[in-house]
Amino acid sequence: MNPQQPDILPDASVRADWRAFDTAGPNGRIPLRLYRPASDGRLPLVIYLHGGGFVSGSLDDADAAAHFIAAELPAVVLSVGYALAPAHPFPAAPEDAYAATLWAVDNAASLGADPERLVVAGDDAGGNLAASLALMARDRQDFRIAVQVLIGPMLDPSMTRTGDARRLQSDLSVAECTDCYRQYLPRLSQRLHPYAAPLESCRQAGLPAAYIATAEHDLLHCEAEKYGAALIAAGVHTQVERFAGVTHAGLLAHAPVLAGAVQFMRCRLGRCASASPALNSPSTLA
Repeated sequence: MNPQQPDILPDASVRADWRAFDTAGPNGRIPLRLYRPASDGRLPLVIYLHGGGFVSGSLDDADAAAHFIAAELPAVVLSVGYALAPAHPFPAAPEDAYAATLWAVDNAASLGADPERLVVAGDDAGGNLAASLALMARDRQDFRIAVQVLIGPMLDPSMTRTGDARRLQSDLSVAECTDCYRQYLPRLSQRLHPYAAPLESCRQAGLPAAYIATAEHDLLHCEAEKYGAALIAAGVHTQVERFAGVTHAGLLAHAPVLAGAVQFMRCRLGRCASASPALNSPSTLA
């Protein structure tokens, strides 16, 4: 579940200034890291949620991705150290993510960020939480998210929409994912809650534009692409890219993934000359 360290990102030498601190959350203090490039004016605000299958992972795992997004978009990036299962099962993680986002929006002026250009992003379990956060924000209406970026997201606790691990030569197994979900969602009824299982939601209308990155050799790509199709059917501007020859753990280390995510964010936040159209079906990018 833990990603390979993205040491081959384009312009990986470009680093943003960062600082670590924490804020109050529903489950105790929430560790945070704030990344900001040397740039004048108010920048987009990106909330980043690390991977780790809900049971592991840390701010360190998201460090390179956060630096890259901050420097390349450019943006203020807030990386969130949400509570982990099994000590803190659902809904602890999405509620931490929501509380951290609300704090960032409320303090956007002092952070040099523009809350009207708010992005949520994450990989693996963090992709699930980013999708959940988009649903929560739409329902609760405390803030408006402009873009969601889901990288190899875990979206289906039922594990009924996954691909065949052997055929796909997946680096993840059904057993690994099932064990993570068992710890994160100890009650079976939780596995149908849309904030835990975004793919179970029957209400995609009104969600933010989505960039979804999947890997050829990842059993999770089927459920992620089905979620993309559901978003498109609901009229949500969505771009889905499947990266050939890449594993689940290798997504963040594959340079075109974050480069594509940043380009999508630029376009949707009004920073590119021509907006890219929504894709009607998943595409493949080598």
